[in-house]
Amino acid sequence: MHDGQQFAANWYPDPLGRYDHRWYDGTQWTDQVSSGGTHLTDPEGTRPTVVPSAGARPDRIRDQVQRQAGIVPGSAAVGRGTLFDEPVLVVNQKAKLLELTNEYAVYDQQGHHIGAVRQVGQSGLRKAARLLFDVDQYLTHRLEVVDPAGRTLLRLTRPAKVFKSTVVVTDAGGTEIGRIIQRNVFGKIRFDLESGGEKIGGLNAENWRAWDFHIVDQTGGEIARVKKTWEGLAKTLFTTADNYVVRIHRPLADPLRALVVGAALAIDTALKQDSRGLN
Repeated sequence: MHDGQQFAANWYPDPLGRYDHRWYDGTQWTDQVSSGGTHLTDPEGTRPTVVPSAGARPDRIRDQVQRQAGIVPGSAAVGRGTLFDEPVLVVNQKAKLLELTNEYAVYDQQGHHIGAVRQVGQSGLRKAARLLFDVDQYLTHRLEVVDPAGRTLLRLTRPAKVFKSTVVVTDAGGTEIGRIIQRNVFGKIRFDLESGGEKIGGLNAENWRAWDFHIVDQTGGEIARVKKTWEGLAKTLFTTADNYVVRIHRPLADPLRALVVGAALAIDTALKQDSRGLN
């Protein structure tokens, strides 16, 4: 591959732009494509010649995990390559000068693209309002968590709010799994993870700026940690990009597993909409 980069067999954004994703077999592009979660065969047969790209080079992802998040190579278990069984998730926002549609790519600890978070349901009028006015907290935000082929895994909805956020987590079919409920406004921000009206865990900021979090189960034991990573001076100064690494300490059962993944992926896109903070 170019510049010595190696890319694993996986779904990547279609370089030709005709479909959402195209399958790369580890050596070359194929005619297997997908759009909106539906698998298709490209009838034109034209195959891209550029290298795959999911928004970040694998070596840079590994640097985030090892140097910035402090996860020693080999210290974390190896998952099966999905959002729900990987112990380390790297969440990187697509850098934009103006953040009118939130988009994140999700990678495993080796830099393989395993999913994405995307904002849906925005009209042109809504985008114009976000551009001209500071109205994010007064708007309902809807997000989809998808796999590399574009299939919806979770839906996250944060209704319009004034002070405290609530995020409703549902499965792909719209059945509610649980809720992420903000409990305070001042100091270190805390959220409860609830399912069926019962608290089964929590998400707690480690400082008043709410950049880093730890996630606990119903006994208060830590089950995951979220660490914000440095996205680079240019991005920090001139774009709205945020990057962070999530480490899940042990395998979890649903509904806690889905809520932990949903909470981890929603921290910036759904919970930090207001003036770049959780308030």
